[in-house]
Amino acid sequence: MRNFQLPGRSPARATGAMAATSHPLATLAALEIMRAGGNAIDAAICASAVQAVVEPQSTGIGGDCFVLMCLKGQEPVIALNGSGRAPAAATINAYREMGLDKVPSYGPHAVTVPGAVDAWCRLSADHGRLGLDKVLAPAIHYAETVYVVQDRVAFDWANASDLLAQDSGSAAIFLPDGRAPRAGELHRQPALARTLRRIAEQGRAGFYEGPVAEAIVGRLRALGGLHDLADFAATKADYVTPVSAEYHGYRIHQMPPNNQGLTALLMLNILSGFPLSNLAPLGPERLHLEIEAARLAYRDRNDCLGDLPPGDDTVNALLSATRAERMRLAIDPDRAMTNLPDPGLAKTDTVYISIVDEERNAVSFINSTYHAFGSGITCAETGVVLQNRGASFRLDPDHPNALAPGKRPMHTIMPGMVTKDGRAIMPFGVMGGDYQPFGHVHLLTNLLDHGMDLQEAMDCPRVFYQGGEVQAEHGIPTDSIAGLQARGHRVSLADEPHGGGQAIWIDWDTGTLTGGSDPRKDGLALGY
Repeated sequence: MRNFQLPGRSPARATGAMAATSHPLATLAALEIMRAGGNAIDAAICASAVQAVVEPQSTGIGGDCFVLMCLKGQEPVIALNGSGRAPAAATINAYREMGLDKVPSYGPHAVTVPGAVDAWCRLSADHGRLGLDKVLAPAIHYAETVYVVQDRVAFDWANASDLLAQDSGSAAIFLPDGRAPRAGELHRQPALARTLRRIAEQGRAGFYEGPVAEAIVGRLRALGGLHDLADFAATKADYVTPVSAEYHGYRIHQMPPNNQGLTALLMLNILSGFPLSNLAPLGPERLHLEIEAARLAYRDRNDCLGDLPPGDDTVNALLSATRAERMRLAIDPDRAMTNLPDPGLAKTDTVYISIVDEERNAVSFINSTYHAFGSGITCAETGVVLQNRGASFRLDPDHPNALAPGKRPMHTIMPGMVTKDGRAIMPFGVMGGDYQPFGHVHLLTNLLDHGMDLQEAMDCPRVFYQGGEVQAEHGIPTDSIAGLQARGHRVSLADEPHGGGQAIWIDWDTGTLTGGSDPRKDGLALGY
């Protein structure tokens, strides 16, 4: 139990249904959809659409999504890959001929075809209870009328001002009066409202065909992009088989590659051989092991993951017990490794949504445009911010994540699901670009090794290895920083918080739901 004399909040607890998101309007909309007869799938799509409006720096219909879900709380875990692909004309040679030695972080050549809308439509048709007209209505309302800019949204929005100013469409919509809106100010997105209404009425065709697709493709081609209407028409989400690993009697499920979720499983496999429960949660011993396990796992991610071909055995090889033991033996509890390359990690923006309904349908849902405001390009006619997922591609033809026509890039956004004895225990996720595997493991070990309650596990201070150093949040004790430095780590105080997250724990014995939402964002968990 937390100390009620210190800042913090209790977990949300309920018996019926629960939603946990990074924005209060999204949490409220999800609950209202379930109260109106919708299920967790409807609620997750609704929340994601609302956040595409009210948290525009983190997500949008010009981005991608991934979903893990347990229908009525039972295995199997169903996984839907809603990530888009490179244009058919996007080849390494084409990029080289443009004088590029890597895929740019911003601009038209970083834009992959958005996959989220097709995934929403597929989920709604296959597993939803309400139609898209009802599910998208709250998002349309906020875009068309008005919404209040929340504090963390305003913070991120302001940081992206220079990028937004470089694009006429972005500046027109997101820099009213020449600046980013401040916390507490009002904002509208009428062009996006029209696009969402078209999707509500026409389904995927309202986005991937006709005027919306034509406007987006026209905008990209005017900037030199290689996109074509056929690329949009061909977009299709795919049901895939999750990857998973055991940790302390629980099974942790992740999306398979092209997703980086495997990285968290690698970390857990390594850490399972260390007595974490005997270590202080914020002590240098625990943090050092977490950092070193991450550095090893990210090395393998960078070397091995991408949109792997059918029959590829990379996943099984990486998750083998033999490999975990070999990586574990490489860690010196008293000294940082000096023989690893810098993994080149960065934090980016995302929204993660956790929903459980009265039937115990459990949904772990994540949606993103990658960096803040994605590629920096907005199609003003449609209000669609276009993602920059293509920036993940390599221009090395021998790399698993090499750019190729119609290929999906290696993706950072990763929903998680915990099961036990064939039932869902916790849909969970931690946002923050490359930080996400680190965040998943920190959250899970807080819960399963250190016995924290769900909100306490979210609140717990974090570290992240970035730029060749450990970046410690302000809550990390000074003694622990000194202990990390004594082990050879360079340590600095983080300029910004690491990620954000949500989770809902299902207690099948009592029939209760317990939710947590990260204080690093604006949102909350609520149930009824």
